[in-house]
Amino acid sequence: MITNAAAGTNVQEIATGIFRINTPVPLPDGQLFSFNQYLVVDDAPLLFHTGPRQLFPLVSEAIARVMPIERLRYIGLSHVEADECGAMNLLLAVAPQAVPLCSQVAAMVSMTDLADRPPRAMADGEELDLGQHTIRWFDMPHVPHGWECGLMMDTRTRTLFCGDLFTQGGPSERALTDADILGPSEAFRLQMDYFAHAPQTAQRLAALAAQSPRVMAVMHGSAWEGDGAALLRHLSEAVSPH
Repeated sequence: MITNAAAGTNVQEIATGIFRINTPVPLPDGQLFSFNQYLVVDDAPLLFHTGPRQLFPLVSEAIARVMPIERLRYIGLSHVEADECGAMNLLLAVAPQAVPLCSQVAAMVSMTDLADRPPRAMADGEELDLGQHTIRWFDMPHVPHGWECGLMMDTRTRTLFCGDLFTQGGPSERALTDADILGPSEAFRLQMDYFAHAPQTAQRLAALAAQSPRVMAVMHGSAWEGDGAALLRHLSEAVSPH
């Protein structure tokens, strides 16, 4: 479903009750790069990633095509960057019951100050009941970026909201694919070198693989479905020192 023809913003359901909001954005070199947010529609709806502040009109328009935006209860982020939480306070202003959702470290070092309402700080392994969906939180320090990084998985659909893992360039016209995303994402990573090279990266990725995700809700690029455990193990091998 196209929600803004001029910008190309679109919404697609990638798992039961989970919608990818996608906007292709032109980079300075003229190429397109996709920004995705994920909306979990439930008794207590959750949005993971806000998009940059400048995308707020497009993201809010897209949410409203799926559900009333004022019903949002949680607005999650993996780490503190503009594309993760730049529009946080704009969303809090239009969703009066919503609170930020983040790691305990993110709450301590950033979000308690940056957000207009106190965040719900999640502990590693903690679960959050949304109604039909249950979210499990994973602390992921320095995987791939900052100390405060965290990811989450819906235990009902086994959808892993994997943030900047498996980032792919381009506009990502396909909302959900079963084609190779590791190759394109590794080619992109090797150009940018945006992983933190932390010593526990392989251990953290192995812990995610043990959750056996079936859908990868990627922040930049197409979402993916298949054997998520194998995909995470292959990523661990790719980023580990040889």
